[in-house]
Amino acid sequence: MSGFVDEAQLHAKAGDGGAGAVSFRREAHVARGGPDGGDGGHGGDVWLVADLNQASLLGFKDHPFRRAGDGSHGSGKRRHGQRGADLVVPVPVGTVVRDRDGTALRDLSTPEERWLAAEGGHGGRGNARFLSNARRAPAFAEQGERGAERWLDLELKLTADVALVGFPNAGKSTLISTISAARPKIADYPFTTLQPHLGVVRVGGGRDESELVVADVPGLVEGAAEGKGLGHRFLRHVERTRVLVVLVDLSPSAGMPAAEQLGVLLGELGRYEPGLLARPRLVVGSKADVAAGDAGEGVALDLVISAATGDGVQVLVHRMAGLVADERKVLATSGDLASAAQPSGPDDAFAAHGASAEPRETVVHRPAAEGIVIERTGPRAWRVSGRDAQRAVNLSDLTDDAALAEAVRRLRRLGVDRALARAGARDGDEVAVGEVAFTWFRDQPVELPSPDAAKRSGGRRTRRDGR
Repeated sequence: MSGFVDEAQLHAKAGDGGAGAVSFRREAHVARGGPDGGDGGHGGDVWLVADLNQASLLGFKDHPFRRAGDGSHGSGKRRHGQRGADLVVPVPVGTVVRDRDGTALRDLSTPEERWLAAEGGHGGRGNARFLSNARRAPAFAEQGERGAERWLDLELKLTADVALVGFPNAGKSTLISTISAARPKIADYPFTTLQPHLGVVRVGGGRDESELVVADVPGLVEGAAEGKGLGHRFLRHVERTRVLVVLVDLSPSAGMPAAEQLGVLLGELGRYEPGLLARPRLVVGSKADVAAGDAGEGVALDLVISAATGDGVQVLVHRMAGLVADERKVLATSGDLASAAQPSGPDDAFAAHGASAEPRETVVHRPAAEGIVIERTGPRAWRVSGRDAQRAVNLSDLTDDAALAEAVRRLRRLGVDRALARAGARDGDEVAVGEVAFTWFRDQPVELPSPDAAKRSGGRRTRRDGR
């Protein structure tokens, strides 16, 4: 039986770009046809999309790897390679994407919201793109760029109208099974509920019918805000709920007076997120069928119910529906129509509440462009990082003098010379860019070797690190 998974990992691998072609036009009766190598295709991107039809991160539990298609290589006659296919990865609405160090990268809280998880590598340009008046027969092209690759942590925060808050065995699972079609496991021992459950509750009928999503989440214990018990794994699921229903166990087996239960529950919510205490809430005494006469003493209870017998349950449902309706009106007035709209059906409600019937503009998030980063790796050694710098030296044959001159021109145009000088680099220092290392001289023109010197040195002006 498949379960609910609210934490998972994702390995996103974008497609590699195709290599540009080195080709020259060769036809009968055409002398010196010139370069005609085509460009390589770009690699496909990996996109995360908030999907209403996804209710859990279960699909990533045993299969975290997602890879987009590679771009194909260019060829002669200026034929460009085909772009790799993008990969769209659906995730539940409410998924928070984090880097491996815990940094939050994106909160996909809106249906159809898109986030670029891994960008495909750029396709290399063919030698036809390097033709100029000074370079009539370029014999080099660009290699395809490797696609981005990264591990990400996914964390799902449920989006529901009402969250049932209480100690283990307070009757939350029995209540949600009574008012909805949800069927959580119910037993008389602590932490029966080890994963959240959602139930769709219908109130009224005909045109006046409305739906609200109720979340049954694992029970709180004292110290949950610091991670005790199920800790944050529970508390994060109440962050986005509109109304809180705090269940206080009135049965003799509760082991704690009702007033003390309420104080602990509200204290844990406040320590985790102070804003939760400002949410509309109902304080409900549960298990009234077995409660002693003075069980609710010292607590201002809004309702007393028994989920086992049904006493007070319908009154509670209507009270919850009223509070949810008021919250939706507030959100609609503030302009957040997408969050205020009712779900169109139980499938939408289980995945995430708040799908608007009106067409909405899809939100697309792309990472900010990278700059040039200079770091010292030794007494007289430096590394230049950044995708633009790596693309500048991503040529097929840097033993070719024209290719070397092109790489140096690109780096200077990016401002690498100025950045190295500001960082403290001196003439003769070794600088690595991607897989290429060279000796740096400030503001010196490129000195190409004579043909004899090139033959003696093997024509190499740079070296590759062998990767």
